[in-house]
Amino acid sequence: MAKLFSRRFFLTTAASASIGHVAFANAPLSSLRPQARSGSTRADAPAQVARTASSSKALIDAAQLGGAVGFAVADLSTGKLLETKNKAIGLPPASTAKAITALYALDALGPNHRFATRISTNGSIAGGVISEDLFLIGGGDPTLDTNALASMAAQLKSLGIREVRGQFFYVDNTLPNLRDIDPSQPDHVSYNPAISGLNLNFNRVCFEWRRGSNGYAITMDARSTKHRPNVYISKMQIAARDLPVYTYKDGGKFDQWTVARGALGKGGSRWLPVRKPGLYAADVFQTFARSQGIILKNPKRSTKSPKTRALVTHTSAPLTTILRDMLKFSTNLTAEVVGLTATRKRGGRATSLKASAKDMSRWANTALSMGNASFTDHSGLSDASKVSAQGMLNAILVARRRAGFAQLLKPFAMRDAKRKVTKNHPIKVNAKTGTLNFVSALSGYITAPDGKQLAFAMICADTNRRRGIKKSNKEAPQGGRAWNRRAKALQQKLIERWSTVYG
Repeated sequence: MAKLFSRRFFLTTAASASIGHVAFANAPLSSLRPQARSGSTRADAPAQVARTASSSKALIDAAQLGGAVGFAVADLSTGKLLETKNKAIGLPPASTAKAITALYALDALGPNHRFATRISTNGSIAGGVISEDLFLIGGGDPTLDTNALASMAAQLKSLGIREVRGQFFYVDNTLPNLRDIDPSQPDHVSYNPAISGLNLNFNRVCFEWRRGSNGYAITMDARSTKHRPNVYISKMQIAARDLPVYTYKDGGKFDQWTVARGALGKGGSRWLPVRKPGLYAADVFQTFARSQGIILKNPKRSTKSPKTRALVTHTSAPLTTILRDMLKFSTNLTAEVVGLTATRKRGGRATSLKASAKDMSRWANTALSMGNASFTDHSGLSDASKVSAQGMLNAILVARRRAGFAQLLKPFAMRDAKRKVTKNHPIKVNAKTGTLNFVSALSGYITAPDGKQLAFAMICADTNRRRGIKKSNKEAPQGGRAWNRRAKALQQKLIERWSTVYG
């Protein structure tokens, strides 16, 4: 049986834009950690730097990444540009786009913004019976989880409620209902879920299987650290085939999945995306309500915003906490939801990811001096977004004046000569990583051993090689992991070079 997961593991399994899982049903639950990469050519350096500038080219050549390497590094205190390479080329930012989304959300919503999910009614209550309807109303909370819904059901019971005579509705139109983030991704990858105003468990369901004497026992559940309710709107069938491992189709009132029997082995589990997130959350809440003895009808969607009074309200953590987790675990769902919410707050067009990201692009190009950034989503999952190393560096330099932003970035793992992570490395880096297949980005701040502080942004991308990947191979394309390892090694070598030359 799969073990219940801690909050850290639960968030980790939602990590975005991985270079891919192994293409089998028992693939790892967690995405590969996006790591960094870079490149360099001198821009404005003293004579002694000019004599060593060729080493940047040597490092890049040795990495054999192909495509383009763009970077820019500057003195953090003065903003003086120190060294660049291909600084104006527009390249996919991958998950470093989430750093821009974080700044966008903070500017529009404020650091103390909280999302609210409500249980409301439009009827009267007498003798524990609600005369009219019950509503589960989403407020766009990207962090709502199974534990929260269980608590809300218990609170409803504590009010003496035992029956709802009317209908049970869910309201998910606070944000647009979108089938996925990036349509070019495989159907089954958990980092590409649906989006709505009512989201649960990052819109993922856990598929678990175990082989027994009479075949496989399978479950689809919304597991958390405390609960493991079965999910009825996601259904799985085992098919007598080897490939493809998964197939998906819209079953109307449910998500219909199949999995290849030849890929299952003895047992395992993995998260799959949910395509009907509002119904998913309502499904799980109904299970908890019934477990509390509350008679509740099957959920239906309401597209109206009815006049109701709240009975139970669940509020999220403050936005700064949500963004810190988003940047640490690179959760795509969180990035898209907070980006859409920020656009909506600013009065922009939050009708689609592309429209909302266009509004964010205009804001970033002005407020963060990015110049010509063009985002197509808020997470960086789509490779259609383009930013330059110089534009990203400008944003990082502006962001240093935003209180607390640097603390939202996680420490970048520096490695020793044997490529093992070391906490005692003399160079300290706080940055946002970004990884797609054959794209690796890193932006943030460096503290050299002597205390000198630098800001940097770098993007490596072999877009031609990326375009050649078939959709069925996007989870783990041939050569992808080896390319990523070389990119990460290059990133550290360039960081070490900059710390030595300019520190």
